[in-house]
Amino acid sequence: MRHTISLPDPMSHYVDGQVASGLYGNISEYIRDLIRKDQEQKQMAINELRAVLDHAEASGVSRLSMAEIRTKARLKVAQ
Repeated sequence: MRHTISLPDPMSHYVDGQVASGLYGNISEYIRDLIRKDQEQKQMAINELRAVLDHAEASGVSRLSMAEIRTKARLKVAQ
């Protein structure tokens, strides 16, 4: 599929520089690489969030009240 984008001059010069550096054969390769990196970054963030949620779920239910939990968290952040 073909897409057309418009870039301000500074961005256009930057993209041209990336291609001229020899790292990419053309602008399309550079854009595809940026999109792949963005997809990977988002997937990593999702995986990290899943890990945090899994850890939280595995830790069980607290016997502390919400006020106690907040106080404990504030004290921990203040350290």
